[in-house]
Amino acid sequence: MAESEASAIRLVGLRKHFGDVRAVDDVELTIGDGEFFSMLGPSGSGKTTVLRLIAGFEEPTAGAILLHGVDVARLPPYDRDVNTVFQDYALFPHMSVQENVEYGLMVKKVGKAERRARATEMLATVRLEGYGERTPSQLSGGQRQRVALARALVNRPKVLLLDEPLGALDLKLREEMQVELKSIQHQLGITFVFVTHDQGEALSMSDRVAVFNQGRVEQVGTPREIYERPATAFVANFVGTSNLLADRTSVRPERISVIEAGGRTPEGAVTRPAHLDDVQYLGAEARVRARLADGTTMIATLPSDRLGSLRVGEAVTLAWPPEAALSLHGTSDHQHGGET
Repeated sequence: MAESEASAIRLVGLRKHFGDVRAVDDVELTIGDGEFFSMLGPSGSGKTTVLRLIAGFEEPTAGAILLHGVDVARLPPYDRDVNTVFQDYALFPHMSVQENVEYGLMVKKVGKAERRARATEMLATVRLEGYGERTPSQLSGGQRQRVALARALVNRPKVLLLDEPLGALDLKLREEMQVELKSIQHQLGITFVFVTHDQGEALSMSDRVAVFNQGRVEQVGTPREIYERPATAFVANFVGTSNLLADRTSVRPERISVIEAGGRTPEGAVTRPAHLDDVQYLGAEARVRARLADGTTMIATLPSDRLGSLRVGEAVTLAWPPEAALSLHGTSDHQHGGET
């Protein structure tokens, strides 16, 4: 089977220009059938524009958009077998939950009995049994999000596009919905393409992640590959916290040990003398900032019970295994310890 036919989505040389701005600049991506795929990046990186191009809300300047092997780049949204869930939910306030979920089926002229049965089944899938007669104003933010999800999924699309759908929720509810979204995707087996600027969301839910920067894809890989083996300085800085050294290597904070004067250095470790600038107690863990002789700020995280008697202002040794230092390509706006 050809690659484009085996995949749910394949983007080939995709470009979108707004005047002189290259919002999407020659993007190549293949998303597998049934995959939970996230497009991660800061505001203005091109990820949302790519999603809108796949949905048909924008027309590409150049390139192909293959959905299950068929180029849909010039087709209107209603002729593409995809549905989109937005951050603001876009529910009809004057309709009941049941009517909101049935709406797409009604537009497609599906019979009333089948509409009701499919909508009821989908509400059960998103754990909203018995909520059909309520209006959106009578629901919590998380419940409205699940109604929007049910409305999109009731049409049985082959691909579901999600544009920062959890951004309006508080932290606890967002974390609950992350688990729920992944569970629903696994249950239904539908391809999910999820846009987010939140690294935690992308890492916790995705089968694979594409990291966007300035209209281009910097790296594609599993969450573990993206975090543990960042390909560029931008990825190392944007996904988690990373320490970029002058020799263009990167070390994650959790790989660094902080050793007090007179303490024992692990055998074979890379070591650097440093000056302790800050110690933050964060509950289960602590975050330490230390400055190397060349002025580079290093961040280390360690369990709080290993803080010992570390004090701001004292001389320490930072140590890490040689294999923890990763060689990077590309440039970054940050010279050390970037955080998001």
